[in-house]
Amino acid sequence: MKRLSLMFGMLAVAMCAMPCTNLIVGKKASADGSVMCSYSADDYGMFQNLCHYPAGKHTKGEMRKIFSWDTNDYLGQIPEASETYNVIGNLNEFQVTIAETTFGGRHEMVDSTGVIDYGSLMYIGLQRSRTAREAIEVMTDLAEEYGYCSEGETFTICDPEEAWIMEMMGCGPGSKSVVWVAVRIPDDAICAHANQSRIRTFDQKDKKNVMFSKNVIKFAREKGWFSGKDADFDFCMTYAAPDFGGRRWCEARVWSFFNRFASGMDKYVPYAEGTAADAEPMPLWIVPNKKLTVADMEAAMRDHYEGTPFALDKEGDIGGGIWQMPYRLTPLEYEVDGRKCFNERPISTQQSGFVFVSQMRSWLPREIGGVLWFANDDANMAPFTPVYCCVDKAPECYSTPGADAVTFSKDNAFWVQNWVSNMVYPRYAQMFPSLKQVRDSLDASYFAAQDDIELKAKQLYEESPAKAKAALVEYTTAKAQQMIKRWRQLAVYLIVKYNDMVVKPERSGRFARTPSGIGESPERPGYPVEYAREMLKHAK
Repeated sequence: MKRLSLMFGMLAVAMCAMPCTNLIVGKKASADGSVMCSYSADDYGMFQNLCHYPAGKHTKGEMRKIFSWDTNDYLGQIPEASETYNVIGNLNEFQVTIAETTFGGRHEMVDSTGVIDYGSLMYIGLQRSRTAREAIEVMTDLAEEYGYCSEGETFTICDPEEAWIMEMMGCGPGSKSVVWVAVRIPDDAICAHANQSRIRTFDQKDKKNVMFSKNVIKFAREKGWFSGKDADFDFCMTYAAPDFGGRRWCEARVWSFFNRFASGMDKYVPYAEGTAADAEPMPLWIVPNKKLTVADMEAAMRDHYEGTPFALDKEGDIGGGIWQMPYRLTPLEYEVDGRKCFNERPISTQQSGFVFVSQMRSWLPREIGGVLWFANDDANMAPFTPVYCCVDKAPECYSTPGADAVTFSKDNAFWVQNWVSNMVYPRYAQMFPSLKQVRDSLDASYFAAQDDIELKAKQLYEESPAKAKAALVEYTTAKAQQMIKRWRQLAVYLIVKYNDMVVKPERSGRFARTPSGIGESPERPGYPVEYAREMLKHAK
C-alpha cells in the first residue's frame, strides 16, 4: 500500500464524519437552464426508502413529533404548520430541493437539548417552503426556537431560480440558538461540499445574495475564537477549521468535481492533499468551462478520482484486490506494524444508502419541472430513475413493506441493487463492464424518453393538471419497477456468467452451448497482469 501518512493532529470529527457529498449547478451553468443539485447519503448500515410526506391541512394545536433521522430516537414535538406541501424524497411540489453534508466542527457547540436534528430540519423545511429563500427562513427560525441538536451541517437549498449553500452550528447545550450563514451560488457557477465547512469570509453588505444570523460573529467573539474586524470573519476557520481529514477526505471530493469542469485546478492539489499548511484553499464556487447536463452530474457522482493525483489505480497499489476495485475498506485510517496509513475517499462509495440528482426547471408547470433522478445504492452501481415532484406515492421498490436494514426483500431496490453491487465489488474489473452496460442502457432510455413524456404531460396539463400529474405518477412508478425487474435479471446473469471466477462464453446474447447441448467450457482469465507482477515482487 503506497498511501502512508504520519497523520498529524486529526480531530475525531474528521475521522467519523465522512458520509455525504453534494454538487450544485446554477441555472446559467446548466445546459438547459435548470438548477441542479445532487446528494449521496452515505453511512454504513443506512437503509433509506424514498420518503414521502403528503400535502396536508392541519388544525390549530396539532403537534408534530420529531425523531432523529440518524437514530430514530424521539427528540420532542413542535406545532404543525397550518399547511404542508407534498414531498417526495428531498424534492417538494414547488421544486424546492434540500440536501446536506455533516462537517462536525467544534464539539462544544452541539446543543444536546435541542429538539430539531439536521434530518428533521431538511424535511420540515421542504414541507413548509415554496422557495429556497423561504426554506432558509423556515429552517433557521425552527432551529432558533426549538434548539438544534446536530453537529455542524452544510445544507444545499435550491429552487428553479436559485441555488444556496447554508452552514449552521448550535451554540452549546441548552442554548436554543444557532450560528449560520447562507450564500447564494452565482447562476453561472458550480459549487460542492463534502463534510467540510466551505463558507469562509462573506459579503455582509450583500443582502440580496448573503444571509446570516445576527450572532454569527458576536458568538465567536464571546468565546474568544475571533478578534479581528467583522469584514475579516471566516466562518470555516472560526468554527470548523479543516484538518488533514477535512482536506484529504472531504475537500478532495470537491476538488475532483471542480477539476472535471475547469482548467487550472492543479494549483489546489496541495490543499486537497491535506499536508501543506500554507496551501491556498479552493474557492466556494467556480465558473465551469462547459454547461452541465443531468448526465454530467450523474457521472460526477460516480467519480473515483480517475486520472487525478488521487486515483486509486496507481502502480503498486493493490488495495483494490485482484480485480482492482476503485473502492477501499473502512475505516479510512488504520495502522500496520506501527505505521499509520489511510485510504482515499472518493465521491462514489459503497456506503451510499441513496443518491440523487435533482433537476428544477422554472419554465415548466411545477408538477412537470421538478425531477428527482434517484438511485437506492452507490451511484456508480445503479441507474438513476426519474421521480417527478408531483408523485404522491413512492414506487413500491423504493418503499417496500417489511424491508429494512436487516430484512432482505427481492422486491426492494436497496437490497436488490446491493445484492448486485456486492457481487461486483470484489471482482470489479471482471464483472463491472456487464453492470455498466445495463446501467447505461437504462439511463440512456430515461433521457431519450424525457422530452416526449414531458410534452405529453404539458398537453394533458392544459386539459387538466390532475391528468398530467396522474400520467407522471404512472410513468415514475413504471420506470422504477422496470428497473428493479431488470436488476434482478442482471443478478441472475452475473451469477451464471461469472460463476466460480471463470467467464462463460456467449453468442448472440445467449450463453453458448456445445452441439450436444451442454454449456461450453468457460474462459479462465487468471490473474490480471498488474496484480500478478505485484505478487511476484513478494514471492519468496
